[in-house]
Amino acid sequence: MTGEISLPRGALDLLCPMHALLDGEGRFRHAGPALLRLGGGGLVGQRFLDVFAVTRPRGVDHHALLRAPMRLQLELRDHPDTTLRGIAMPVADGAVVNLGFGISVRDAVRVHGLGGSDFAPTDPTVEMLYLLEAKSAAMGAAKRLALRLEDARAEAEERALSDPLTGLANRRALDLALARMGAAGEGVSVMQLDLDRFKTVNDTMGHAAGDEVLRQTAQIMANAIRGDDMVARLGGDEFVLVFKEITAPSRLAAIARRLISALERPIPLAGGEIRISASIGIARAAAAEPWLPARLLGMADHALYRAKRAGRGRYFLHGPITGTGGGTGGTDTLQVRE
Repeated sequence: MTGEISLPRGALDLLCPMHALLDGEGRFRHAGPALLRLGGGGLVGQRFLDVFAVTRPRGVDHHALLRAPMRLQLELRDHPDTTLRGIAMPVADGAVVNLGFGISVRDAVRVHGLGGSDFAPTDPTVEMLYLLEAKSAAMGAAKRLALRLEDARAEAEERALSDPLTGLANRRALDLALARMGAAGEGVSVMQLDLDRFKTVNDTMGHAAGDEVLRQTAQIMANAIRGDDMVARLGGDEFVLVFKEITAPSRLAAIARRLISALERPIPLAGGEIRISASIGIARAAAAEPWLPARLLGMADHALYRAKRAGRGRYFLHGPITGTGGGTGGTDTLQVRE
């Protein structure tokens, strides 16, 4: 059995909110609510092809829309980025064109402010939009979580490689840095430094004063190095300074003298000021074959012992280490009291 069904416009607007009723000249007689929103509201009376450009098939004019059913690909002339798909169906006094967005729906919703009521209740677009938004929200949450985890990892790494009292590098950071330099055979010098008379500060003024002295002396040492150098606190009043590509005895002696002089200046504390000094042992590794960090630090420790035995405020320069065999290059030593 065949026949025609007549629908009130309200029902057609609900079932097909993106439809257009065209007259025999291809002008809008009526437009669904979503299509009105898309066209800014003033569609009635305009030619359909003045509002939309048909990109496929080519050469479509308003007469073609009225002759036979036709699938269309279109774009809004005022918003060429908004692409649509549709089908035109001729009727007795014109044509009905029903449109949809296809895969461009997300951009269309964003650009034109469309919502769930602008789509037919049976249109899967609403569910697709929900899934897209849920995916976007999940990706955003995952990205934020990844950033927080990265920040937490960086903070944990920094804590693991930093001395909590002074903010300097700690022993682990020093070992990692020297291991890299030793494996690469870089030229480097280390200064092992102990504070003289520091125990007296702790014994007479308390550990809080001792901690403040350590913080201030750490800042003095940090100011004495370049960007590529390092100063690390091993614990207590023991520090190691690492100087990349500085191995000349004269330069190392000058640095040691400046450090001792700076550390011997009065250090202000809440109860007045105190004076300390420092003893420094220096060891060098020439830029050549790989060398062993443990051997280099052992030489610096031995040089420090020699400096302490000679009295406070002294430095001692050990001969250079050569390669991984643990030897030293000659008897290049220097002991100075300024």
